[in-house]
Amino acid sequence: MLSVNSKLNHPIYHGAKAKTLSKAHDLRLDMTPMERVLWNELRNKKVLGYRFRRQHAISQFIVDFYCHEAKLVIEVDGGYHTIPDQKEYDEGRTAELENLGLKLIRFTNKEVELDIKKVINQITNYLQHFAPPKSSPVGRT
Repeated sequence: MLSVNSKLNHPIYHGAKAKTLSKAHDLRLDMTPMERVLWNELRNKKVLGYRFRRQHAISQFIVDFYCHEAKLVIEVDGGYHTIPDQKEYDEGRTAELENLGLKLIRFTNKEVELDIKKVINQITNYLQHFAPPKSSPVGRT
């Protein structure tokens, strides 16, 4: 496991500060119910062998899920993301993450709750078409 000092300079964190890394750690211990549902589907390289991290610090942000190999961020949005001020903040945040060369896919809590298979299919589709191929993904023959 990397120390906080080595994480500060590691490219996977895109310059995140120690305070952001610490908050991300705390958030991993307090994930929302729908984040937990999605995490159960993403963890242990279950999706085409790609490794996802949960509550991951990137620059000044903490994203719900991040796959460094695919440069893919996944967010699970609760109802407050429909509030105009929050929508505006989310749009700016998405633009800043995209400026770092990352792709962001958003799902609502309802999408995760009602059709997790569809959510995983959308993530899988993105990985198959836009991410670098894996040499030997887990679970594929």
